[in-house]
Amino acid sequence: MATMTRSPLASFFLRLGRQVWVRAALFTAISIVVALAARFVGPLLPFSFSVDLAAGSVDELLQIIATAMLTVSTFSVTAMVTAFSSATTTATPRSTQLLIADPTSQNAVSTFVGAFAFSLVGIVALSTGYYESQGRTILFVATLVIIAIVVVTLLRWIAHLSTFGRMADVIDRVEKAATTSLEWHAARPTLGARSATTPPAGAVPVHADGVGYVTHVDVAGLDRLARQHQIDVHVRAVPGRIADARVPLALVDGPVDADVAAGVRRAFRVENHRTYEQDPRFGVIALTEIGSRALSSATNDPGTAIEVIAALHRVFSRAFAVPIDSTVDFERVFVPAPRLIDLVNDAFRPLARDGAAVIEVQVRLQKCLASLAASSPGHAPLFREAARAAFDRSRRELDRSDTRTLRAAVRQAWARERV
Repeated sequence: MATMTRSPLASFFLRLGRQVWVRAALFTAISIVVALAARFVGPLLPFSFSVDLAAGSVDELLQIIATAMLTVSTFSVTAMVTAFSSATTTATPRSTQLLIADPTSQNAVSTFVGAFAFSLVGIVALSTGYYESQGRTILFVATLVIIAIVVVTLLRWIAHLSTFGRMADVIDRVEKAATTSLEWHAARPTLGARSATTPPAGAVPVHADGVGYVTHVDVAGLDRLARQHQIDVHVRAVPGRIADARVPLALVDGPVDADVAAGVRRAFRVENHRTYEQDPRFGVIALTEIGSRALSSATNDPGTAIEVIAALHRVFSRAFAVPIDSTVDFERVFVPAPRLIDLVNDAFRPLARDGAAVIEVQVRLQKCLASLAASSPGHAPLFREAARAAFDRSRRELDRSDTRTLRAAVRQAWARERV
């Protein structure tokens, strides 16, 4: 669970590593170094390593690679942009950040760009007489290695494109992100801090410098600050909540000067858009958005909505199976735990509303809620109430025959329960 409370610096580098340009720049730098190092590797070898090469053979090979990699790189970027656009229009715009962070597509584009840079540097170096005989041979061997890497990467990339950005792929990615965040919060609902209590009347609010969503809270940093200044910090803007003039980042019980206020603000990352990392509700909301869009009159795809309900079923079931770790690592920080009622409303209320007139969706929704109630008896009343509300909505939208069908499905799913 340390991932949830990683330092801001570690979190920054993790997020930086998910950017396409970072990996592409790294691969390009490595390729340039390899191309230029061929001249110096030869003299360092304890044996002579030289192959008779036809005049201009290495140069021609590099010319072919440069031309091919420029074309393939352009094609790959176009394919990625198309997948992002497709996910935005058919699923939800909130899924795009998951597709952008896809390691397979990033590696493919980075490899092609790196091979292009390698060939360009090699061509320029050859034209200036940079290499000696043994250096040209080493460059030739390095070129063969680059070709092998490109071929393998291209084959993997072609196979990956068959599913990348498709509806099932998007649902799976959002489900995985939602499951990871929800499991973390199920294990440690307060991020290792103490459970939230009513702060003293004299607690001083600390507001963010601007308006935005809290995407990460450095609980460890807040605890160090609290111990250093002998204060208690009551977090109010948890990840996923918007911080503004009405909602402070935290309430501080103790003396608050400029250094303390600045330290509290540094522990909160405030951005314009929500992220999946520490926000347990965001993944659930994104999944539900996919289902709601599928149920719109313009799309009319109940099958996708049913798949989303199945994904939500798995997300909640896995979260309920996680044992709770009640260890308190940060004694002077108080964090409110996510409320299950908010997660249930985020997940199922939009689907119950938008799919009220679709009998197939309502039957699957009732089965899902009944199963979750059975797997978590302590929360059964909450799921039962959600099922009752969904049935009441549908009863007003469905005709008499479909209502009878749904009522029978409800009775079967909930056994002796009456809705």
